[in-house]
Amino acid sequence: MSEPQLPRWEPLAADRWDDAVLDAVSPLLSEERRNPRGAGNVVGTLVRHPGLTRAYLTFNAHLLVASTLTPRVREVALLRAVHVRPCDYLWDHHLPIARRAGLTDAEIESIRTGDPEDAVDRLVVRAVDELEGSNTLSTDTWADLGEHFDERQVLDLIFTVGCYQMLGAAVNALGIQPETD
Repeated sequence: MSEPQLPRWEPLAADRWDDAVLDAVSPLLSEERRNPRGAGNVVGTLVRHPGLTRAYLTFNAHLLVASTLTPRVREVALLRAVHVRPCDYLWDHHLPIARRAGLTDAEIESIRTGDPEDAVDRLVVRAVDELEGSNTLSTDTWADLGEHFDERQVLDLIFTVGCYQMLGAAVNALGIQPETD
């Protein structure tokens, strides 16, 4: 079902980065990264629609910076989400972030295979798989999440999964290519 990935649109050229684009990337990117190189290919492509990009990056910044989840749990959920609804770009992009969050290469591989040793990682993988498979959570998984996470954390988990599956679909549909440097 997968087609060869070619960029359908190139990232927005530097000479088109106007005030609206700079404002659009401001919720997530520091001032020094508000340029095509610093933004990377995903954000550099999304800024073709500044209003949408600003709204999305405001939401995404919450998930990456202000989430009630630990960075480790966030990355377990995110990696599993972009594995079961495949997006190689996001998987590869988040590997170093997952390592900085404390995940080992063996733990990352266990997220890919769906069988982590850690009980909380296993629960998060199960939740992601249920959300992907049935677009909901079973009663048992819901109860188990409530044993490990508070209400805000459960909401952040659900929205992290959905956000990254949506972003993965956009990355795949747009044919966004990995950065070359």
